[in-house]
Amino acid sequence: MKQNASILIVDDEEDILLSMQLYLSQHFERVDTENNPYQLPRLLRNQNYDLILLDMNFKKGDTSGEDGMMWLKKIIELKPNASVIMITAYADVKTAVTAVKAGAVDFIEKPWRNEKLLTTIFAALELSRSRKQVEQLEMKQQILTSELDQGYGDIIGTSGAMKQVFSIIDKVAKTDANILILGENGTGKELIARAIHRQSDRSKSVFISVDLGAIPEGLFESELFGHKKGAFTDAREDRTGRFEVASSGSLFLDEIGNLSLPLQAKLLTVLQNRQIRKVGSNESIPVDIRLICATNMPLYDMIGEHSFRQDLLYRINTVEIKLPALRDRKEDIPALVDHYRTLYSKKYQKPLLRVQSATMKALQAYEWPGNIRELRHAVERAVILSETEELEISDFILQSREQNGKAEHSFSNYNLAEIEAWAVRKALTKHAGNISKAAEELGLTRAALYRRLAKYDL
Repeated sequence: MKQNASILIVDDEEDILLSMQLYLSQHFERVDTENNPYQLPRLLRNQNYDLILLDMNFKKGDTSGEDGMMWLKKIIELKPNASVIMITAYADVKTAVTAVKAGAVDFIEKPWRNEKLLTTIFAALELSRSRKQVEQLEMKQQILTSELDQGYGDIIGTSGAMKQVFSIIDKVAKTDANILILGENGTGKELIARAIHRQSDRSKSVFISVDLGAIPEGLFESELFGHKKGAFTDAREDRTGRFEVASSGSLFLDEIGNLSLPLQAKLLTVLQNRQIRKVGSNESIPVDIRLICATNMPLYDMIGEHSFRQDLLYRINTVEIKLPALRDRKEDIPALVDHYRTLYSKKYQKPLLRVQSATMKALQAYEWPGNIRELRHAVERAVILSETEELEISDFILQSREQNGKAEHSFSNYNLAEIEAWAVRKALTKHAGNISKAAEELGLTRAALYRRLAKYDL
């Protein structure tokens, strides 16, 4: 069965062109030939060749290889990712090696053995496919980056507190400094991390996000550092860890305050050495990452309680960014409400709903314990529930209100899911986002609480 590939052979000897075309046509869908290299620009404009076989010499008696080198450079100028194999006589092997250093993927000698020719071409085609995949991925990354990089993407705010955050991002993004983002749940820590990555010199590479609180302790090393096949019972194949995947890009470690002391020690070792070792392997693998961490937990207090390592904190917080709670930047609420009502009006195919001034004042007076995440969900529910062209305060289900100094709550019905979501949110607010303490308050395990956080998108 012929392989779906297009090949161009450029040589001034008709016998070479004919014999090579006859043989390769048995294995590949398209094989074109050309004896005049000056036709190369036209051919490359009209056809995307997977592989070009290019002779080193085009003048009778010439063995310098200068023509081949000139046309190789021209091909690379026209098609930077072109895969070119040089065709050379035995005496010109040294020149062919120079051509490989200049951008050719390989060379074949005249006279060639068909098996060797085919093997060389298959290898070059595989490289060509890999290059195209990388090019496509880079193109997608650039498109995504350009779409996201509108100011600060979905980070909305003109308050003094947010201007200070933006100022820090502008100063640190281009560096490789380790960043620690502090803030309550729902304040947008991952959005800030992505904004830093987009403005960094690593923006064309990957951004890998890891929720450390959701990784079971027994799988920590496997998830972050990878493992070898057979390293443990369920290790049925080699696995690449998040550190290795993120190499040359940015690694975002969310909920770092939830790591146990033994796991903190393992993470610290990797950050100090900039090397990982897969579970079941003795080989150290260097990694090149830009580290961004985040937590809603009081790390400095935890150091005093001996539940967080001071040396790890020094390693991860070259620069700290403290995100304000929504209640501390209430002047940003109108812009946030406008953003989300526009977004969800389009999503649910409703006319753009207006917001009564009294409603906006009520929203600004509310404390928003769940921060922007809670506001987003509140606006989404309001857009869905609204039966008029205006959003009224009755369209919003605010989970709690302060009246006469006592916290009260009301529900529109006795839906258990709504009540459970309220209880989870309330416990998190009470314990300032501390997952362990909130889980204990609710009578749940940490894993069970994480499942509910995912279920209710809290």
